[in-house]
Amino acid sequence: MKKLVVLFLVLAVIVVIPAVQSAFAAGAEPGEYLDRRVVIWNLFFKMMTIAFVVGAVVSGTMIWQCWRFRESHPKAKPTAYEGTDW
Repeated sequence: MKKLVVLFLVLAVIVVIPAVQSAFAAGAEPGEYLDRRVVIWNLFFKMMTIAFVVGAVVSGTMIWQCWRFRESHPKAKPTAYEGTDW
């Protein structure tokens, strides 16, 4: 549970810091403006990267579970809740 909280905290920091930075962005010279298209693309790219990584981890976990708990696995035994005695 603690690792999950840390993961969500890291993801929140990755999202919040660029958003706050662009919200308070000001150039050194008056007349320097923020190109919003670049900032929006940067945030989109970061979020898509995070989404692909999370998706890959979830997919990998599901594949591992299906492979580990398949019926033909040598160590697979019915649980007490399944009502069979081996």
